[in-house]
Amino acid sequence: MTLFWFALSGGSLCLACEEIAAPTADELMQRAVTHAETLDAAQANGGFAYRKVSVIEELDSSGKVKERKERVYKVSHRAGLTHTKLLQVNGNLPARADIKEQAENDTNVRHCFGSSKPARDPESFLTADLVARFAFSLVGKTNINERAAYEITFQPRLPEQPARSIVDRVLNRISGTLWLDTEDFEVARADIRLGSEVDLLWGVAGCLKKLVYTVTRTRVGDGVWLNSFSSGDFEGRKLLEPMRLKMRTQISDFQRLKAES
Repeated sequence: MTLFWFALSGGSLCLACEEIAAPTADELMQRAVTHAETLDAAQANGGFAYRKVSVIEELDSSGKVKERKERVYKVSHRAGLTHTKLLQVNGNLPARADIKEQAENDTNVRHCFGSSKPARDPESFLTADLVARFAFSLVGKTNINERAAYEITFQPRLPEQPARSIVDRVLNRISGTLWLDTEDFEVARADIRLGSEVDLLWGVAGCLKKLVYTVTRTRVGDGVWLNSFSSGDFEGRKLLEPMRLKMRTQISDFQRLKAES
C-alpha cells in the first residue's frame, strides 16, 4: 500500500513538474533566435549551394494567367551572405535584359529592407529585432514532415510601430502561424497573411491589398534548414493598374561547400 501511494504521489508530482516546466511561446521563440545566431557563427567559414526554381504568374481580372515566367537560379551561401546567379528564363539562357532586371531586383530588395549591404541569408530570417515586433501564443504540438513541432500563432505587438521601409509597413499588418521544430528550434513551416491594405510610397506607387504566403522548410543536414517550397498570392495596385501575382519556389540539388582557408 505504501508503494502504491508513493507511485501515485510520484506520478502526480511528475505531472505537476511537466506543467510547471512547459515553455511559453516567448521562451520558445527566444530559443529559436539564439539557435539562429549560434548557427550563423558556427557556419562562418562553411557554406552550401542549391538550385532554385521560381515561377511567377501574372493574372488578369478574371483570374486567368496572362504572363508566366520561370527562372532557374544557382544559389550559394557562405559566411551569412547569399549570392544568386540567374541560369535560365523560361528554359533559355538569360538575355542581357534578364540579367539587368535581376540586378535591379536585388537592388530594390535591399532598398526595401533599408540596407545597402549584400543580401543576408534568406534561410535564417529569425532575428531578435523581428521577433520583438510580434506577440506569440503557443497552440500545442503537432508533426511537420514527420518531425515534432510547436504550433505558434503570432500577430503584431504594436500595429502602428514606426516604419522606415516598405517591409516595416507590411510587418505592421501581418499575422499567422508558424511551426517550430522541437529539436532544432528551426521554423519548419510558416503561414502568413496580410490583415489590412498597405500603401506603397504613400499610395503613389500603388498598394498591397492581399498577401497570403506559405513556406515549408526542410532539414537537409546537421544544423542546415532550407526553404524547400514556398507559395504566395498577392493582390493590389501598381500605379493605376490592378495587379495580381501568384508565385512559387522550390529548391533541389543541395550540396555543401568546402570551408575557406
